[in-house]
Amino acid sequence: MSLKSGLLAGVFALGLALPAVAQDAATVAAAEALRDKALTSTIALDFTREVTTRFGARPAGSKSEQEAAAWAADWMRANGFENVRIEEFPLVGWERGEESVEIVGSHAQKLVGAALGHSIATPAEGIEAEVVFFDSLEALQAASADTVRGKIVFIDFGQMQAERSGSGYGPRSRVRTQGPKFAAEKGAVAFVIRSVGSDYDRMPHTGTTGYHDGAVPLPGFSLAAPDADQLNRLLALGEPVKLKLFSSARTYQTHSQNIIGDITGATRPEEVIVLGSHFDSWDLGTGAFDDAAGGGITIGAAKLIAEAGRPARTIRVILYGSEEVNQPINHGNGGGAYVRGIGNAIETHIIAAESDLGADNVYAVDLPVGSLNSDFAKIAYRVLAPLGIEPGGEEQFGGADVGPLARGGVPVFGLSQNATRYFALHHTANDTFDKIDPAQMAQNVAAWTALVKLIADSDVDFRAIAKAQTESAREE
Repeated sequence: MSLKSGLLAGVFALGLALPAVAQDAATVAAAEALRDKALTSTIALDFTREVTTRFGARPAGSKSEQEAAAWAADWMRANGFENVRIEEFPLVGWERGEESVEIVGSHAQKLVGAALGHSIATPAEGIEAEVVFFDSLEALQAASADTVRGKIVFIDFGQMQAERSGSGYGPRSRVRTQGPKFAAEKGAVAFVIRSVGSDYDRMPHTGTTGYHDGAVPLPGFSLAAPDADQLNRLLALGEPVKLKLFSSARTYQTHSQNIIGDITGATRPEEVIVLGSHFDSWDLGTGAFDDAAGGGITIGAAKLIAEAGRPARTIRVILYGSEEVNQPINHGNGGGAYVRGIGNAIETHIIAAESDLGADNVYAVDLPVGSLNSDFAKIAYRVLAPLGIEPGGEEQFGGADVGPLARGGVPVFGLSQNATRYFALHHTANDTFDKIDPAQMAQNVAAWTALVKLIADSDVDFRAIAKAQTESAREE
């Protein structure tokens, strides 16, 4: 008997169990079997249908978000999740009220627009002023105050193009959050942008604007793409164009919450894998793509793994509150609230990821820092390949929900979804359940199920891998 065989025999004689490595044939086979089973599962679709049907839109801090949270916690308890709890945190809520955008004076006509999330209200009589145009945030910053004072700033950065990566969104969303601040500093009375979206539907995209020094400085609106084009054509005639804006939006004190449920690990319950998504939505649609689908996908994966027997490590599903809101009172969102709540227990979190880009196919897997060429990665790539998923890059930051965990040192992974349709739908009235393709959603669940199963039943240590790479780089 070899030394290794003798040690194993001793371990089994004591009734102990060694953690399987991801490369273990039985672990890989189990992940592959669950992957294939997930392709026919409807857990995610059914969960998403119920959330969007029962509660519709779930603005952060609203009664519908709170009622949906209570329902989701009950759903988790009824479906085998343990330690289910709702953790509340304070929030400033926002209600849209009534709103309108119109051109007055010459060429008078109504435009289709929407107030940006957390925008302040206009006076009761509205705001009526001449439009001053800029093609970028930088152009506004460079303008003299005399050209802006007393006017409505309109920034049109060009139409966002539909693309798989969705990379055009970030720079444009910065204009949405920072634009009112720079406009106010130069004496503007309101702020308007082209919707941050890739569609040409006459449906404006909302989305949060920015708090600066604890307040939103100006009323802010977005125009649907065809209406932004219309305004541009009128401005191109060389005549002054005057807009009238009205909003009765209001804020109020409330709370949001994270809904948390565990599949407790069988042999290493103290090692926690976080699967996240956000449960709030904007008010115009029912938040199916953004992001009830993410909750369905991660819950579906965890439930399928549990049905096959307890994983070695704990799988924790978190439905985060208030992801859509950018304000100081909750330090960003439910992700920040969760990290503050766990304190030093963050050290027990071995990896985290979130699903927040709709429900269309996953096309690449991004693994934690240092892991791309690891033995674990080679197996993961092989298990995910039948789903059409390719190796991606290193994931360092996570998204809005698990980003606070990443900043606290928790490794993160990502399953990149095809975002070609996503930015045509999200933050609009068009974000509804009928847009979800059941087959593509099932592919998401299969990817999450297989990869998380590999991680949960292995002894892979992503923190150690990242540390080793860092130390190796220092030596070089």
